[in-house]
Amino acid sequence: MSVEEQVREFGRVWAAAEERGDTEVLAELVTDGFRLVGPLGFVLDRDQWLARYAGGGLVTEKLGWTEVEVREFGGTAIAIGVHEQVATHQGNPVNGRFRATHVLVHADDRWRLAGIHLSPIGVPFTPGGDRR
Repeated sequence: MSVEEQVREFGRVWAAAEERGDTEVLAELVTDGFRLVGPLGFVLDRDQWLARYAGGGLVTEKLGWTEVEVREFGGTAIAIGVHEQVATHQGNPVNGRFRATHVLVHADDRWRLAGIHLSPIGVPFTPGGDRR
């Protein structure tokens, strides 16, 4: 299986675990030094990220990981795609569609997630100030 196929399969496993709120699987998928940068610029470490599901705080009904482009750099892979979620956090809707960058590292014959960065999807800025 190619690196791209491995990373895409990893993404499917990750998204399914998020939908189930399966913190045991999620803990196995990430590195100890994992960080998430959220769409509003907040940063969660591994323990904070896993704790989102504690006591039903985060409920993810649907999580799509699509339009994924994978690039490999030795033992590191960068996957950029679209993260689309239907979810609630502490009873409040946190639905959204974000551009996401996943940083994966290959160690001990498997891929693990070292970081996720989420950004709102906007319109590119072009020279001259035009937005298209």
